[in-house]
Amino acid sequence: MHPSLTETPALSRRGLLKFSLGASAFLATAGLGASLTGCSSSVSANGFVVLRDGDLLFLRALIPVMLDGAVATGEMPAAVDGTLKSLDYSLDHVSPEMLKLTRQLFDVLGMAVTRGPLTGIWGSWENASPEAMRHFLERWENSSLSLLRMGHSSLQQMVMMAWYTRAESWAHCGYPGPPKV
Repeated sequence: MHPSLTETPALSRRGLLKFSLGASAFLATAGLGASLTGCSSSVSANGFVVLRDGDLLFLRALIPVMLDGAVATGEMPAAVDGTLKSLDYSLDHVSPEMLKLTRQLFDVLGMAVTRGPLTGIWGSWENASPEAMRHFLERWENSSLSLLRMGHSSLQQMVMMAWYTRAESWAHCGYPGPPKV
């Protein structure tokens, strides 16, 4: 007699080992690919202390979508540049471990082999439409995987904190600014 599905384990030890081996091979390949293609480079972009060129490609596609409605269309380029400078400054002042985790997130988003399956954006970030970016953010926000939900939360917190530290953001939310001393 064959055991029913309820009597058999969902994942056997052998299956778990196979899965773990496959996942390890995938991550090792992705990490090697990142180092060979320069995705995990620690060289900062020109004019930045922490942010790298690949990070800027992603963030320049992300920030306008996150600031939509808070910034007038004509002011968006300046708002994006200011937010990038604030984010760079903030990342320069976080712990080394937090910076490492942030760079890992940006590396995963920067590599085509992981970007497509995880975000649904198969081309480069500079070609991603605002609708595709919104879909990516909604996908991560509502994911059944807690790691993707945490990634969404991290991205949202980083960008929003960088934006709302800037004086030009205060009028939109009704903040008069710090008291004058």
